[in-house]
This record gives sequence, structure tokens and C-alpha cells, in this order.
Amino acid sequence: MGNTAVVVGGGIGGLAAAIGLRRIGWEVRILERAAVLQDAGAGISLAANGLRALDELGVGEAVRDASRGQYSGGTRTPAGSWLARMDGAVLEKAVGAPIMGIPRSTLHRLLREALPVETLLIGTEADSVRQTGPGAVRVGCGDTILEADLVVAADGVGSKVRGLLFPAHPGPVYSGSTVLRAITEQTVELRTDFELTWGQGAEFGHLAFRDGRAEWHAVLNLPAGTRFTDPLAELRRRFRDWHDPIPALLDATRTAAVLHHDVNEIRTPLPSYAIGRIALLGDAAHAMTPNLGQGACQALEDAVTLAAALATEPTVESALARYDAERRPRSQAVARAARQAGRMGQQLSRPLAVTLRNTAMRLTPSRAATRMILRHHAWAPPQLH
Repeated sequence: MGNTAVVVGGGIGGLAAAIGLRRIGWEVRILERAAVLQDAGAGISLAANGLRALDELGVGEAVRDASRGQYSGGTRTPAGSWLARMDGAVLEKAVGAPIMGIPRSTLHRLLREALPVETLLIGTEADSVRQTGPGAVRVGCGDTILEADLVVAADGVGSKVRGLLFPAHPGPVYSGSTVLRAITEQTVELRTDFELTWGQGAEFGHLAFRDGRAEWHAVLNLPAGTRFTDPLAELRRRFRDWHDPIPALLDATRTAAVLHHDVNEIRTPLPSYAIGRIALLGDAAHAMTPNLGQGACQALEDAVTLAAALATEPTVESALARYDAERRPRSQAVARAARQAGRMGQQLSRPLAVTLRNTAMRLTPSRAATRMILRHHAWAPPQLH
């Protein structure tokens, strides 16, 4: 089996894939089209399955040290009453770890630090990817041609490589929700580690970090492409009657720090995550809505599973067939569950439907809610060492 790989995309999935491949003895180059690594993004939550994947990649301890466990919190109404409480200690006892909150930029940095500096080629975009024979793949980058035994496409929800492999696939579609998010400029006094608040067609949530700052996000049902001249002023208007600490979180944020993205997803499942010696990974394969907090975790699962298959299968093609067989059913099931969670959660806008949902949540035993979470968190990675 060959041992050189090109990873297209230097995000969480691409970096994790490169780490996994290097751990099994492969030479790897990562192509990142951004000319400057700005580590855009706010916060991210990592569940036990993602943390186990990071452990297998050898960076789990460093990530835990930079994260804050999410032990207290739950889901509330705009007036502040609780719909459901989440006990992180119970979750930790069940799956070995609570949900951890970490700035996305910190996670990116820790993953990059696990790789030699020369592995990452920034300002380099893959223009073409094609298999040139039974044992080689050629990647075109402007005037440069790279030859490899394997290409891993981790180039995000708008993946160019996915479009080349599956030209008839409809690609990503708008979920109906747009999200504004930021990290506070200074520390904020919070009574809980994390919260979600559901109104009519709107959600506001926060995630506390180790240094006392917090990430917040606001999700709204709006037409795709909607943007605001002053996003903080707009959010203060929309959430002015919502409970504390929502006003404090907005007040602790600089306008320039607010990010605004439409939530796009791969709604039509791909028929395969691999063709020949080219594999799709992370959002390029299964971009999902953020309602379960599993997007990054699924990409991390992909990375470990791919490396394990390549370490044990006799050929690259058989390894990618195994990777596809193991990852596609699970990740697509998680994507469906995330979509359903959004439709029954933040996206509900009719008052009667919201009232029925809230009543059902209040009546659901906490053990039943925990069991639902465990379906996604209870994943054991294959061993790379």
C-alpha cells in the first residue's frame, strides 16, 4: 500500500486526518486555500465521542486542558423557566466525559501543533483532483501538480472535490436557519456552563470557557442571505425581553467580533464517501445542522476510522471501502437526527406547536433525555497504536 497523502482543507477534519495518517506512518501534505490562518469561528462543544477520537490522535489531553466541562445548564424559555436540565456529571459517569467547551481557534492551534510546520501549505487551493492510474491521484494547484497515493477531501460544506466526484449531486442546501455568534470580549458572570433558550423560530445559547469568557449564538428563521448593518443592535432588539444573562452576553461583545453564517447542510445523502483513492471527510461528506453539536465530532470520528482502515487493510481501495461502510451509515444517521432536532426545537415558530413541544419536554424524564444523547456520544474509536 502507498504511503503519501494530500489532504484538501486545513480545518478540524483535515488537520485530524493528517494527524491520524502520520500516526500510521504516512507522509502528508495539507492544502489550505486561505492565505492567512485567521482561525475564524467562535466556540465549539466536544462530546465524549469526539474526545475519544482526539485521544486516539494523541491530542486529547491537551484539548481537555484547554477546555471547560459543561456540567450545569439545560434548555429554557425566553421568560427563563426551565424546560429541561442537563447534568454533566451524569453524562460523564455514563460515557466517561462531559461535554467540553473550547474556542474553535484554540482547537485549531492544538491540532496544528501536533503536525510538523511544513505539513500545512497555506494559500494553496486544489483546482483539480483526478485518479491517473490504478495507484496514483494527481492534484492540480495552479501551476503545481502533486502526486499522491491518497487524497482526502476535507474542504467543507461547499467542497469542490465533492462536486468533481459527484457532479449530479445537488450539493448543500439552506436549512432555513441563519446563525450569529461571537466570543465575549471580557468575562461574564454565568450561573451555568451552558444553556439553550427556545422561542418562536429563534434560539439563543451560551457556552462557558475556561478563561471566564463565553461563546454565544443566536439562531433565527430567516431567508438565506439576510444580513444586518448592526448585528448587535438587531439582536438586542430581537432578544430584549429574554432572560438574563442574554443581555449581559451581548453587552460584553464587540460588534466586529460577531460572525454571521447561513446554516447549510447535505440533505441528500451521498451514495459513497470514497471513489477509487479519493475519500470525503467531515462537512464535505455529511455537513449537518448544529442542533446536536456533532459536526466536529463526526469529522474527528471520520479521521480516526480512515487512519485505522488504512493501517490494517491490504490496499488503499479496500481501506476506503471499509471507511465508507463504517462511517456513512452512522454519520448520515446523526445528520438526520440533527435535522429533526432543529425542526422540533429552534425552527418551531407556531405558538401552539411551541407550547406542545415545551410541555412534552417538561414531562420527559431526565433519564430518557440522557439516553437520547448517549446514542450519539457512546462511540468507541478503533485503535491506531
